[in-house]
Amino acid sequence: MAEEERKFSKQLIGKTVVSKTGKRFGEVGDLVFETRSGELIHLVLHSPTSYTEKLELEKDQDGHILIPFSAVIAMGDFMVIAEEDIL
Repeated sequence: MAEEERKFSKQLIGKTVVSKTGKRFGEVGDLVFETRSGELIHLVLHSPTSYTEKLELEKDQDGHILIPFSAVIAMGDFMVIAEEDIL
């Protein structure tokens, strides 16, 4: 993997999560990954917006909203997700 394609968790934590249509979901608070393979499974949302709170999304045992990592379509200044992949 080229060095430019690598992202470290500390670069993702705190990024604003938005849909490709521009709806704000909250911020990345943590990451859930498979320990054996290292595969990223979920983004754990911190400070979810009222829009996000109204959606019936999966939550962890502490009540934090989970966004499947498979819904992430771009990472840069924002984490961009395909909203249709999580609803």
